[in-house]
Amino acid sequence: MGITADAAGTWRLGDRVVRRMGFGSMRLTADPDRERAIGVVRRAVELGVDHIDTAAFYVSPGGTLGVGTGPVRYAAELVRAALGPYREDVVVATKVGPAIRESGEFYEATTAAELRAQVEENLRLLGRDRLDLVNLRIVRRPGRDSVAERFGALAAMRDEGLIRHLGLSNVRVDHLDEAQAIAPVVCVQNSYAVDLRRDDELLRVCGERGVAFVPFFALAGSAREAGTFDDHTDPVREVAAAHGITPHQARLAWTLHQGPHVLAIPGTGDERHLADNVAAGAVRLSDEELSRLG
Repeated sequence: MGITADAAGTWRLGDRVVRRMGFGSMRLTADPDRERAIGVVRRAVELGVDHIDTAAFYVSPGGTLGVGTGPVRYAAELVRAALGPYREDVVVATKVGPAIRESGEFYEATTAAELRAQVEENLRLLGRDRLDLVNLRIVRRPGRDSVAERFGALAAMRDEGLIRHLGLSNVRVDHLDEAQAIAPVVCVQNSYAVDLRRDDELLRVCGERGVAFVPFFALAGSAREAGTFDDHTDPVREVAAAHGITPHQARLAWTLHQGPHVLAIPGTGDERHLADNVAAGAVRLSDEELSRLG
């Protein structure tokens, strides 16, 4: 089988222990070949991945990626098709906040009713009675933009039994403080990469509090939804060459070295790239190499 997700080690995510190398499902929808997308998810689990990230607004054609042709494809539904009936040892994380109107426009859910509708949509797409983990994704705005009302609404749904664990996405330390005063926060999911470092303090605080930090765009960096790119810095290329790996694997290895509480969720619709991503969990970087990477 080769290198599996065991190589990355583990961390606690709520009441579960998961392998630190996970899988992000956003890019599954870009490929109109439904069976190929389903096969990638199944292969991820075969390789030991037990933490899969998705969202109801991961959809093509159009959607977050702005790509694709053919029939409408939801990542959450593809995850359901791949994994149902679900195994107890696989955590499926989703998120609420952003959504897509029928017109194709994005909007942000801000009321309890809107958030409940999104939770129910995730339950339907995933075919679950209870969601393992729901991240409240917000739009960061200057000043103090409270998450208390929205997080409180999700905490109430958790108390109802619709949600097992809660997390936050695209937040600051003050948002984490506010949410933790309401209910336990098991993870924070923010954009973070070797060349996208605005949340160093938040990463540190999460580590001190035992909260999992789950970077997205670890491969894409500043390219964000546009995906992986080949414009790597010289240090990334040099470290990759020294280890006989790709620059993308070097980026993932750097991500996992940022703390034992860091979980990676690289996404792909290609089984070969999936195997490369998982194998990056076995790469061990020296202190000198980490210093060169920044």
